[in-house]
Amino acid sequence: MSDTSPNPIPKPSSVYAKTRLWPEYFSVTAGRPPRETLLEALDLFKSDQPPISDPLAIDFGCGEGRDTAELLRNGWRVHAIDGHPEGIKRLIDRDDLVDPTRLTMQLAPFEAVELPPCDLLNASYSLPFCRPESFDAMWNRIVDSIRPGGRFAGQLFGDRHSWAKIDDRSHQAAERVEQLLSPFDVESLKEEDREGEDCNGEQTHWHVFHIIARKPIGSS
Repeated sequence: MSDTSPNPIPKPSSVYAKTRLWPEYFSVTAGRPPRETLLEALDLFKSDQPPISDPLAIDFGCGEGRDTAELLRNGWRVHAIDGHPEGIKRLIDRDDLVDPTRLTMQLAPFEAVELPPCDLLNASYSLPFCRPESFDAMWNRIVDSIRPGGRFAGQLFGDRHSWAKIDDRSHQAAERVEQLLSPFDVESLKEEDREGEDCNGEQTHWHVFHIIARKPIGSS
């Protein structure tokens, strides 16, 4: 599960995510394209037979809405959840939301949110910000919310990431990632493990698992 691609340029928003300065993070990430894991998952749904009728996605940690907007463009209903009011405000203010009548929004912390049944649970770089003592219960709610034939798309941060030493973050060893994904058929699992810097020039080790996984049809 190693990533041998050239080291990408560090994202200038990393310091804001590290320190949970979410309004600043939303500002510097405004206008960026949807996440690759979401795009790959949407392509997989298009190849499923029979296709899901009127599919519902949860965008878990929607932020300013780059993935929510893409889901709406692809004809999905979307329930967008974020823990910071600035994220919901910026999502509402977007001018590229196709058919916003198909969008519902919820302001709620990850540690307590209840999730409706869905066909896709999209969690782009959001799950590491769940407090460790609440992570397992949150993950169980995620698994339970995804209908058979549905998918999880998103990221988990590894235990070698520099941020793993921050007390309120959830980071997973590779063996734990495999355990967490055991209810699914894993369609894509890419491990990014590299040295880099954040936008302040601080040396940072990036350890991230990029995941697309499908819940088997016939499972509960």
